[in-house]
Amino acid sequence: MHDYTDVSRYIGWIAAYDTLNHEQRAAAITAIGAIDSPPLFSLILIPTGGLATDRTLRSVVAQLYPFWEIWISEQDRPGWATDTRIKTVPSSVSYSDRLRYALERASGGFVSPITSDVSLAQCALYDIFCASVENPNGAIFYSDEDQLDQRNARCRPWLKTGWDPDRMLACNLIGQFAAYRREVLMRISMPEDADPQARLYALALSATWSVVPSRVIHVAKLLAHRSILPASAPYMAAVVQRFLRAIGSDAEVSPAPLAPQFNRVTWPLPNPLPRVTIILPTRDGAELLARSTSAVLERTNYANLELLVVDNDTVEPNALALLDRLRAKPNVRVLAHPGAFNYAAMNNRAAEVASGEVLVLLNSDTDVLNPDWLREMVSQACRLDVGVVGARLLYKDGRVQHAGIVFNDDMDIIHQFRLSTASDPGANAELAVVRSVLAVTGACLGIRKDVFFEVGQMDDVSFPIGFNDIDLCLRAGDHGYRVIVTPFAELTHLESATLGVGVSTGAKRDRYMAERSRFQARWASVVTLDPFHNRNLAHGWEKTDLAAPPRRDIPARMLAQSDSEAITPTTLRWSRTLQRLAFSRAFSNAELEKGRKILATVRGSEAEALRQRDAAELAREIAQKRVVDAETISAQNTEYLGQISVLSKKYDAVIQSTTWKIAKNIQIPIRYLRAFNL
Repeated sequence: MHDYTDVSRYIGWIAAYDTLNHEQRAAAITAIGAIDSPPLFSLILIPTGGLATDRTLRSVVAQLYPFWEIWISEQDRPGWATDTRIKTVPSSVSYSDRLRYALERASGGFVSPITSDVSLAQCALYDIFCASVENPNGAIFYSDEDQLDQRNARCRPWLKTGWDPDRMLACNLIGQFAAYRREVLMRISMPEDADPQARLYALALSATWSVVPSRVIHVAKLLAHRSILPASAPYMAAVVQRFLRAIGSDAEVSPAPLAPQFNRVTWPLPNPLPRVTIILPTRDGAELLARSTSAVLERTNYANLELLVVDNDTVEPNALALLDRLRAKPNVRVLAHPGAFNYAAMNNRAAEVASGEVLVLLNSDTDVLNPDWLREMVSQACRLDVGVVGARLLYKDGRVQHAGIVFNDDMDIIHQFRLSTASDPGANAELAVVRSVLAVTGACLGIRKDVFFEVGQMDDVSFPIGFNDIDLCLRAGDHGYRVIVTPFAELTHLESATLGVGVSTGAKRDRYMAERSRFQARWASVVTLDPFHNRNLAHGWEKTDLAAPPRRDIPARMLAQSDSEAITPTTLRWSRTLQRLAFSRAFSNAELEKGRKILATVRGSEAEALRQRDAAELAREIAQKRVVDAETISAQNTEYLGQISVLSKKYDAVIQSTTWKIAKNIQIPIRYLRAFNL
């Protein structure tokens, strides 16, 4: 159902969408001829497993883009290779020094180390050149790839996501073909691993961590084809473990249980153990509540936690009796939240009184499958660059309910690889390792308390019932935090596997459509650029398949700027700056924490002004739906617009006042602001 690697289907897709015709080839050659100052690509060939270099060299010589050179060991040069662009490394240079030798003598502005089991698509260098023009600040460009079987037929496509540090630790996301700006490689140490794949992996790890994440660019085209070889030595875990130690991390690397050829990284928990508050909204449903609270209190291996049950007008006798028993437990609190059900407001109210440093939002229809689930979520949530953590959720029958969220062309919320079996690692181990996504479901969601308040809590005005968890994730992303989903925190979610997207009829349908409309107005320009949804794939509610045709490239746009936007621009800008400085290691942790505390002191007034403006806009929408007299509508509309205008001016004034406060107290050197284009 999600196996888009089916050979026959893939061959047909290649013929239709990944084969250059004469017109496309001629257009590329014409465009190349018009380039004023074409950059030179320096390729460095690393011998692999005794394979001859012929196929790789022939694929380079056949490039449409002619401005290249390739460095190859003297003893590996075939007799036919007389092209003057083919350079040689003397046989006297040791294996461990060949990469550095070629790099120091390379003339190209871009450098691409490749192994001799790889052949390049004819348009590979040209497509990388085009990507560098579209992304002039890019430092590392990597592509999709596939494999060649014994008959040289292409198979097993790896259609990658945008840059994902966690995926990179699980496997070499950069892969078999990448172009690095020369200065990036010149400032890192060359790896000395004997295994050529280990060398490429170690090189890519060091290079990608030496630049800010926005400079690592994914080119969503199949530009490299790798021969299927016997598995090499088990180098991956050792390479990553060595790298983590080099950057000062105590994280441990082990094989991923569902895909042992990939890595699981177990991050250490802070010392002392952070306090965790699990927020569990409820109304009636004693059986569900008993199961979920028992899972937290009796079957969770985490010592420092409190359970905060938010009760929304429970009336069932069994449920009331259960709430009374829960109140008697020392690490349980029951918080009354009467009135209309508002999921976002219930979580916000609980967060305000929570004692934990980490919040976990949990549905009452969940049950844990592994006692270490919370340790995994907390260890991920406490990482500096991570804002939100989602869990892998299974239906009662064991199939996957949630493993991260993507958006289709209609902006519907799609649970990736839904209905996969619990033991399925997914194509290229998507279901077996930690991954970055744009959003995760709030059925089980971990977030540090300071991040929750930094991004403005859940939007209980625009999204009281649905979309509030997705909106929270997207706002965390806007503040520079990553959203990840981990398969190592696994729970059962008792939602019906037959439920589709949205709600079928009646008032619930109207409410859903209204929230969906507001969500689309706010986030259209973000989710249509989802970097974790490869344009060559079509993720659906029931299956994932090759996109036919591939989704078109959408030019990068600014974030949503509608009047109803619930993002605080000033604190947003500075928060993103702090996160990027953390990535670049220009700030120490102490300086970063100081910056966050200053942001917290000015966030409230800005967010409140925006909330008042949104509430007035929503009130105007509701009032217009309740009357049919045009004159009354006009009068009310004028009144509401007047209120909104006043609130907008108040909001603008708050923005101006907070700007200088933040700028004065967070004195970031101007060179960093310029480096990040802020």
